[in-house]
Amino acid sequence: MKPGATSVVHGGDLGAVRQRFPDAPAPWIDLSTGINPIAYPLPALSDESWARLPAREEEDALRAAAARRYGVRDPATIVAAPGTQALIQLLPRLFAPARVAVVGPTYEEHEVSWRRHGHAVTTVDDIAKTDDADIVIVVNPDNPTGRLLSTADLRARKATLVVDEAFIDFAPASASLASDLPGNTIVLRSFGKTYGLAGLRLGFAIAAPEQAARLREALGPWAVSGPALAIGRAALADDAWLEKAKTRLERDGQRLDEMLIAAGFTMLGGTPLFRLARHDDVPAMVVQFARHGIHVRSFAYWPDRLRFGVPGGDEAFRRLAAALDIR
Repeated sequence: MKPGATSVVHGGDLGAVRQRFPDAPAPWIDLSTGINPIAYPLPALSDESWARLPAREEEDALRAAAARRYGVRDPATIVAAPGTQALIQLLPRLFAPARVAVVGPTYEEHEVSWRRHGHAVTTVDDIAKTDDADIVIVVNPDNPTGRLLSTADLRARKATLVVDEAFIDFAPASASLASDLPGNTIVLRSFGKTYGLAGLRLGFAIAAPEQAARLREALGPWAVSGPALAIGRAALADDAWLEKAKTRLERDGQRLDEMLIAAGFTMLGGTPLFRLARHDDVPAMVVQFARHGIHVRSFAYWPDRLRFGVPGGDEAFRRLAAALDIR
């Protein structure tokens, strides 16, 4: 990211890519995002859930389901929001201008959002270099590297700590701070990535009660739609589906690694929802994938690296193998 930048290029921008490659085969396979390619099956919803404003007890039920899923003792410390992106943009408004250190490079919206609201933001490559900061931002596991910092390293921070755990659902529960939250910490948890329902726009903050109350007040009433409350509650309670998804993603992630290595990539890291790889000619590979109707994530600040989401099934793997020209 350029110093002072106020906008970010994201994955999932299929419209622009389709325009550049109008002759590519359809449907396109979007591997530019880290979203579960096989979504949670939507439960039946009543017409009433679409027609009226959600009731307080419906949000309470969602927060109770999230508390159980994330190992949080007090549901009052959980804030439901229309996606973690909304929380990323909201949090900088709740703090007076401060020195903010982002451990990165990482998901760029954190840096942009804090800078946009008058904070002095620096990016550091090691959490040990954050001692002078008032606020420390960590994505854990990191996007796009998959680096996972220990809870001990995180707990050692004296500053206000914001930990974006968007990709932690398939890691051991002990990797998260949510179940034993330090008082100086705000944890963000994504719903859409793990459950393959990014369009639902649902996410959570976990914070000390007074900070959680400030976030709720800033979000305002009915921040999450009735359908999102119902779907989120059902999915978060479905332990069997989550375990099957974890097994499938681990298997398919290994399959993806083997294919990329066979095609000359060097694997650098990742999570069950994405992989980061190096290649000597990334621009040519991006074009090669696009001509096969496959969209991947490249980085202006890392010109030799690509991030791949996990393909969703045998047909997607077959088309990826054809794009890679491997058997």
